[in-house]
Amino acid sequence: MIKSLYIRVVLTFLVSVIGGTIISFFVSTWIFEEKLNENAQINLRNFGQDIARIYKTLSLSEADSFVSEMKQLDSYHIRIYEATGQFQSYGKLNGHKPATVTMEQLKKVVDGGVVQDTPNGIATVLLGLPLKTEMGTKAMFLETLSPPSTSFVIKWGLIFAICSLITGSLFILVASVFLVRPIKKLTKATKRIAAGDFNVKLNIKQKGELGTLARSFEEMMHDLQQLEQMRREFVTNVSHEVQSPLTSISGYALALKQVDIADHERGRYLDIIIAEADRMSKMSDGLLKLSLLESQSQQLRLVTFSLDEQIRRIIVALQPQWSARNIRFELKLKVVRLTADHDLLNQVWTNIIGNSIKFSKDGGVITVSTKQDFKNVTVRISDTGIGISLEDQKRIFERFFKADRSHSRKYGGSGMGLAIVKQVISLHQSYIRAESEPGRGTTVIVTLPITPSTDS
Repeated sequence: MIKSLYIRVVLTFLVSVIGGTIISFFVSTWIFEEKLNENAQINLRNFGQDIARIYKTLSLSEADSFVSEMKQLDSYHIRIYEATGQFQSYGKLNGHKPATVTMEQLKKVVDGGVVQDTPNGIATVLLGLPLKTEMGTKAMFLETLSPPSTSFVIKWGLIFAICSLITGSLFILVASVFLVRPIKKLTKATKRIAAGDFNVKLNIKQKGELGTLARSFEEMMHDLQQLEQMRREFVTNVSHEVQSPLTSISGYALALKQVDIADHERGRYLDIIIAEADRMSKMSDGLLKLSLLESQSQQLRLVTFSLDEQIRRIIVALQPQWSARNIRFELKLKVVRLTADHDLLNQVWTNIIGNSIKFSKDGGVITVSTKQDFKNVTVRISDTGIGISLEDQKRIFERFFKADRSHSRKYGGSGMGLAIVKQVISLHQSYIRAESEPGRGTTVIVTLPITPSTDS
């Protein structure tokens, strides 16, 4: 099996040209054969009638002498038969094999009939005419030789076909190089990407299918590069997030082995170990939850419920967190009936409102409002907390990302909450964005469809 595309293109072209030439030759021969034979018959009949008039006008010896000197004998061959089958031929055959004349044909012509046949294909006609002479009726059989014009046309056609084939082959050889070159570049680029090298430039400027393929390949390469970067960051973040609590647990566990440690110190160490273990557990649960959502194996359990009532219940459930810090809520919630996954949206509001509480100042205000139109409902959750820089706003929905790293120990968290929120919102074919200024608080805006589309 031929694996090289270059060779396959060339062979396909050659087979197509050769096959097309052969088929065209036979088709054209079949189309023009009848016409050429008809023209040859007319010319041969006219020539035969001229010969008959010569023999009718002149004596037999004079007519024989005259006919033997005719220039037309270069294209025609004449045989004059006696009734016994003996004949006299005129003209040079030049390698041409004369057609066979049967006794039946001879008798028919001697009796005054006419014989007409095409024994050897195109433009070769055998014509039998009665020839009346002073010695009685004889049979004259005239035969066309391959005319010089026909021979020239055949030779010219063959030379043209050969030259056309050679020239076309050269052109296809050159064209195949340019055709296959982008594919070879794509093959090399694929091997480099498979080896982990994403800094590949194709520089393919072609249009059409190959150009589209090259641009799609470059887009895929860019996506793979981003995925690889995300994978590396993910591994780094997981390692960092896991290493920190493990270090604390290991350190305080070693401290507990001391014999002379005070009871209150022992209790504090145990509390730290429990807190760090709980932190690792929450991070593991978040990773599993996010993995499930991103794999799209999570099926939405759509139910119709009151959105404003759901948000109120979340705020009440989080009361221990905000009441202890004198944070108050301003609610501008209109009655909204929504069809969505109730449990997943519970987690969305819990994470967003929980972040607002976490990053608000003591005595701050959190405003939650809803606005409904014909198709969508928009939920705005605003706080007066520390805010987020413009640069960090672009990454707050990435896993493990913590906007305020200088306060990460103070505020805690694994950086998984908003990543889960983003994925849940995407599953609902909805939108989420954040508006914030450092020191002036943050507003998270979520837009949800009242009724999900049929393909959700």
